[in-house]
Amino acid sequence: MSPDEDPREDVQYHLEVAEGDVADSVLLPGDPERVEKVVDVWDDHDLVAAHREYRTATGTYDGTPISVTSTGIGSPSAAIAVEELARVGADTFLRVGSCGAIQPETDVGDLVITAGAVRQEGTSSEYVREDYPAVADHAVVAALAAAAEELGYDYHVGLTASTDSFYAGQSRAGFGGFEARDSDERIAELRRAGVLNFEMEASAILTLTNIYGLRAGAVCTVYADRTSGEFAVVGERRAARTASLAVSKLAAMDQRVAESDADAWHAGLGI
Repeated sequence: MSPDEDPREDVQYHLEVAEGDVADSVLLPGDPERVEKVVDVWDDHDLVAAHREYRTATGTYDGTPISVTSTGIGSPSAAIAVEELARVGADTFLRVGSCGAIQPETDVGDLVITAGAVRQEGTSSEYVREDYPAVADHAVVAALAAAAEELGYDYHVGLTASTDSFYAGQSRAGFGGFEARDSDERIAELRRAGVLNFEMEASAILTLTNIYGLRAGAVCTVYADRTSGEFAVVGERRAARTASLAVSKLAAMDQRVAESDADAWHAGLGI
């Protein structure tokens, strides 16, 4: 890329944010309207940018600096958000959203914390070979689990499948009852392999952050129970509360690392 390709060097092209606009840690919901629901639990916040599907606010939670940027639906726009947020200084990314659960132990309203993701989307494949793993940062996973415990939410830690298609890619019937090739076998295989849920952004976010030496995780509230057919918008703010508290815990964990001889956070340092 030539240095003069983007005429606005100081402001990111899609997000319209600049250095100083965002905190080190950024929550990534899909829906721009969910941003207001995220910041409802913070101490304070200011809206710093709004362009296309990207709405960004920065504030504090429990005294810890924190930001939120909506990404729209799917991995292509989520990857743009990660790219441009990283360029203005963000280093920790927590996807917050909703999902469909495919295991019997996950109920509507539960949280799913992603430890790793099946890359059933195409965006991350444009960055790196398809067998490169999409894994969450271990400290982020620990902070999310600790936050969910403290808040008293039912949660599950495990594997997520990220797809490009909400319908065919997640083995749902399309228009007129259309069923994609191997639709039934695809979801059955994922169930046998212990995958907990479907969503559309986590694997790209995890892949990019690992490539760039950043850290990320994901927490989603179950809206659809694909084993029972139940669907309900229940616990809409649980993922946002959990991720916000996790950012505060990560700040404390980072401080413990800084005060120790450890190279990275581990359970022996406490949360």
